[in-house]
Amino acid sequence: MTNQQHSSKHYARVLTIAGSDSGGGAGIQADLKTFAALGCYGMTAITALTAQNTKGVQGIHGIPAEFLKAQIQSVMDDIGVDAIKIGMLHAPEIVDVVAWAIDHYQLKNVVLDPVMVATSGDRLIASETVQVLVRELFPRATLITPNLDEAVLLLGREISDASVLESAGRDLLAMGARAVLLKGGHLPGDDVMDLLLQPDTPSERLSSRRIHSNNVHGTGCTLSSAIAAYLALGLGLSEAVHCARQFIVQAIAHGADITTGHGHGPLNHGFAPVPMHALHG
Repeated sequence: MTNQQHSSKHYARVLTIAGSDSGGGAGIQADLKTFAALGCYGMTAITALTAQNTKGVQGIHGIPAEFLKAQIQSVMDDIGVDAIKIGMLHAPEIVDVVAWAIDHYQLKNVVLDPVMVATSGDRLIASETVQVLVRELFPRATLITPNLDEAVLLLGREISDASVLESAGRDLLAMGARAVLLKGGHLPGDDVMDLLLQPDTPSERLSSRRIHSNNVHGTGCTLSSAIAAYLALGLGLSEAVHCARQFIVQAIAHGADITTGHGHGPLNHGFAPVPMHALHG
């Protein structure tokens, strides 16, 4: 991995490997806003272009695997990274490139948001891609952050209430994941509860009051990006998850009364931005 060669200090560097959202609410646009808000230097390797707004996705244009590889190589061979967030991976060959990069560059602090189901409930990737994603990236990622719809797709069973989150999370660990943040936001109730699970460790329940807002587009992208940013800044996994969750709650709260477009609007990523943070070494 190449570090800055002219100084003993460098910015906390985070790379997002994900799709572009032309409406700016999710995908790499949400990722970059999150990195900047938390004082990190953001970079991108784009897997797909979307024609998208607050009302939905009107079109998807996949990037060829070789060009994704070229983007990653350009970043890694010059700038280097301290953490990576992985989002939308639409095809098996795209997954293979990401797995290659993790191994080739010995990447640490890898947060995988397994984007599989749209807010509308539509499946975004084919079952063959899901199988490759599980096989190649679950063991390589530091953390996976599925929501309930994605967990249902992965496990092949319903998750109807909070009492079964633990068993669902443990089964995701058994599929090869090194750590799981199972997001329970789709369950009914006044509280939102997520569950952080690591092997041979008691699970951690993270709970907060539900914020009623029409502006929750990009929540999953933002949370996984915030976790990656905090890992890049040197926090341990549990602390990074807790801090990222606090960030997302505030971003939702500060954007709840704003109108952007005619559908599901974005969060307020910039409610309290911090200066770029320099790391030594």
